[in-house]
Amino acid sequence: MTRKPWKPATSGAIAAGVLASGFGALPAAAAEAVDTAVVINEAYVNGGSANAPFTHKFVELFNTTDAPVTLDGMSLQYRSAGGTSAPTGVVELEGTIPANGYFLVQGGSNGSTGAALPEADLASGALNPSGTAGTIVLAGQTGKLDGLATGSVLDDDRVLDLLGYGSSNTFETAAAGSPNGTRNPLSMNRTGGVDTDNNAADFSLSGSVTPANSGGTSEPEPQPEPEPATVRSIAEIQGTSNVSPLAGQTVRTRGVVTAAYPTGGFNGYYLQTPGTGGDAAAADRTASDGIFVYSPTTVDKVAVGDYVEVSGEAGEYYGMTQLTVDGGGFTQLDEPAEAVKPAGIAWPATDMDREKFEGMLLDPQGSFTVTDNYALNQYGEIGLAAGEQPLLQPTAVGSYGSDAFWAETEKNAALAVTLDDGASINFMGSDRNKDIPLPYLGPEDPVRIGSAADFTGNVVLDYRFGLWRFQPQGHLTGENSGSLQPASFSNTRTAAPEEVGGNVSIASFNVLNYFTTTGDQLADCGAYTDRDGNPVGARNCDARGAYDAENLERQEAKIVAAINALDADVVALEEIENSAKFGKDRDTALAALTAALNEALAASGESAAWDYVRSPEELPALADEDFIRTASSIRRTRSRPSASPSSTMTPRPSPTPASPWPRPSRPSTAARTPSSSWWPTTSSRRARPRPPAKTPTTGRAPGTPRAPGRRSPWWRSRTAWRTSSAPPRSS
Repeated sequence: MTRKPWKPATSGAIAAGVLASGFGALPAAAAEAVDTAVVINEAYVNGGSANAPFTHKFVELFNTTDAPVTLDGMSLQYRSAGGTSAPTGVVELEGTIPANGYFLVQGGSNGSTGAALPEADLASGALNPSGTAGTIVLAGQTGKLDGLATGSVLDDDRVLDLLGYGSSNTFETAAAGSPNGTRNPLSMNRTGGVDTDNNAADFSLSGSVTPANSGGTSEPEPQPEPEPATVRSIAEIQGTSNVSPLAGQTVRTRGVVTAAYPTGGFNGYYLQTPGTGGDAAAADRTASDGIFVYSPTTVDKVAVGDYVEVSGEAGEYYGMTQLTVDGGGFTQLDEPAEAVKPAGIAWPATDMDREKFEGMLLDPQGSFTVTDNYALNQYGEIGLAAGEQPLLQPTAVGSYGSDAFWAETEKNAALAVTLDDGASINFMGSDRNKDIPLPYLGPEDPVRIGSAADFTGNVVLDYRFGLWRFQPQGHLTGENSGSLQPASFSNTRTAAPEEVGGNVSIASFNVLNYFTTTGDQLADCGAYTDRDGNPVGARNCDARGAYDAENLERQEAKIVAAINALDADVVALEEIENSAKFGKDRDTALAALTAALNEALAASGESAAWDYVRSPEELPALADEDFIRTASSIRRTRSRPSASPSSTMTPRPSPTPASPWPRPSRPSTAARTPSSSWWPTTSSRRARPRPPAKTPTTGRAPGTPRAPGRRSPWWRSRTAWRTSSAPPRSS
């Protein structure tokens, strides 16, 4: 980005020469037309972390001209990936960059790993960028950039250059790739000082980190050549348990590429030993012949079917065995290799048997049924159950904690698997992500609970974000779904409900956080915004519905139209505001919705017949109630309650599909040790931070909370053998 005037260090002498030659001073407008000479040339944002070559983060500036340039009056500023306010990390610059030279700004540190940077021209802990996503700005002022826009910033005259990376909401044209945390010492490098106002095109990820100060380039101290890695088979690396026996060692192996993910966030590929696979049952196997290779620097070099040799560190990443390979650990092999055969197997019922196929190419056999589609809208993943029925809630079979409850819990754990899209994109994250078409789903292709899943292509079995998953052989998108989508789904949607007889119709309706208390009425409430930045929904506060009256009106109109169109006699409502939590009558929101239903009927010439069932007199303590509740609305002309509602009424449980919402874990006993629960929810899938040391039971370090923002499937085997901690996910 080049739009502000650069200031040569010899500007005073030049101005004197101009005046002495008889020419008047140039007008200010002419000066403003001169482009800046300084660009962000390299950014390293993982200093001090595991595997880091240097102890500190840094930003390297480059002078693209043949004259020295002063930095006085400029600043480096940092804003988080999702930030919308003024940048928080501001470093005022001073000094001069030599002609065609560099200027090194040292930032914060994540730890003590690595060597010291070459002597920095300026050092400030205020510059402390995220290792996965954020925005670094070279500004033509020393104060904070108030009002800095999101999206593509190309017309802000205060901005001299800008680097948005990862999932940042602020960038030039498109964000640069993410260094992906502390996994590898990758830096973001500009090629040849060229600035095309496109971060994605101008910056590339490199394993060579080369900080340079105003005195010239400084390379890391040369390291002795490592000993050649030992050649191991993939089965030896995987081992016969859930942890690689070679974890922490550098190993060398060969394999055929069965899946590759250069886009979507996985940044790696799967290898499988030539000729392996086929129809061997789990009982006939001891170890897997497939493995994931995490390698952002080599993933662009491979294609499915390639035969390659890789060398890197074996390890476990949140329960998934993998190799971490840099650019020097990759060799394309020319010799022929026997093709991999997909393993035609039914879904293994135990973690131990699944481990024998982790990372291998599969041709799933038997029936599969959609049992959860909650995360399809956010992460492009679908919960499947082996068999012809969706999973049931354990409490629909037996009371919580009963033997029947735990038997159903273990049954669910044996049958469940997630069909993924070969990516970690959060489709509800940045505005750019919201514009990406969802995989699997389309107007004519609903994916409904109970739909049969028909596998028409091969998948790779992996363990990611705490779940066993079927991955397509690449990043599934709208453009390649015809050739890459591994499964199709039966359409169980009917034009109208089936006729069941009777003379009273009863329906249920989830009003999805209908709150008459809006976000703008609460002091601590943020907002979810639309693509134009307008507030839409309340965020991170007690109000969970619309942000303001305008959006409440839109929400209410849709709910009213849908409920009235049901033409039901009784409607049970879910997720309506519990107004008592805001100091109002408990039924305030329910009464408002009922009034809106009647107003709509009256407007269409029908009688206003809706009423609502009042809250019972006996209620739990308000502190024990949630901000949402259930309720019922009825048409008085057709039906009425048979008795006043009672807080002691307990409906008989009925078999219903398993809900993805969490349930409490059973207390640990010597015989039953449930691990964390299952189906995922809102969280980020792009960031891959180095996890803390895992404990044998939960996969988390003592005292470490579970990854934020995830909703996991609430049931889990009482004797769960594999850890199920999932890494945090960023937007």
